[in-house]
Parts: sequence; C-alpha cells; structure tokens
Amino acid sequence: MQPTSDDIGAVIARAKSAKRRRDAQTLVALMQQVSGRDGRAWGTIIGFGACHYRYPTGTEGNSPLLAFAPRASATTIYLLDGVDAHADALAVLGPHTTGAGCLYIRDLEMIDISVLESILHRSLAWIEAGGSEGMALTATD
Repeated sequence: MQPTSDDIGAVIARAKSAKRRRDAQTLVALMQQVSGRDGRAWGTIIGFGACHYRYPTGTEGNSPLLAFAPRASATTIYLLDGVDAHADALAVLGPHTTGAGCLYIRDLEMIDISVLESILHRSLAWIEAGGSEGMALTATD
C-alpha cells in the first residue's frame, strides 16, 4: 500500500453518510494530534505517518502508522498491533465491533473519545518500538 495523490477532503467527501463525514473530520483531528503527522490518502484510507512492515515469512510492505476509512456501514480504524492488545480499553470504549486488526465504529459520538485516544497512543507506541516477533516495523516518517 502506498500514499496516493488524492486529497483527504475528497476521500471524506466520498463517504455517503453525513455521520461518516462528521466522524472522519473528528478522526483526522484526533489522529493528527496523536501522531504529530498530517493525514494523507492511501486510496480510500486516510493515514498518518508511514512504516515498513515485515513478517517472518518474508512478506513485507508499507502502511500508515495510524489510519481509518469512512466505510458505508461503519468507520474502520486500523490497529497494526491488533485489537487483542486493547481488550481492557475496548471493554469501556462504547458500541463497536472488531476484526483481527480493525475497530469498527458506527457513531463516534456514542463512544468514549478519550478511550479511543489512549488506544491510538498505545498502538503508535507499539509501532514506534518496532512491533513484535510476529511483525517487524520501522517508522519511515
């Protein structure tokens, strides 16, 4: 995955739901504050910073440090350290669902934003520390 030349405003504007567009604006501000980096489009994803990852299998690529996508059914927040690393925080976050490395939020106004902020800080710290045995990470910006 690589950043694209698209403007993040265009990515947000393509979201069909006014709620997704509203939540995207909030997440842009939050992720900029947490990461200290400006947002860039990575296709349909809005990412902050960049890193290179490598699995023990040799599979490697590039990814944003923090990222989200305003999808039709929910806003997807990508967590490179996986959702299991945040079980305690997720228990008090508010309404959400999860996948292996994704946090799905239907309405940002229904969750505790300070808990989400702590999750993002912890995920970023894990990345900046180099990941884990299962995935080596190097921040590239």
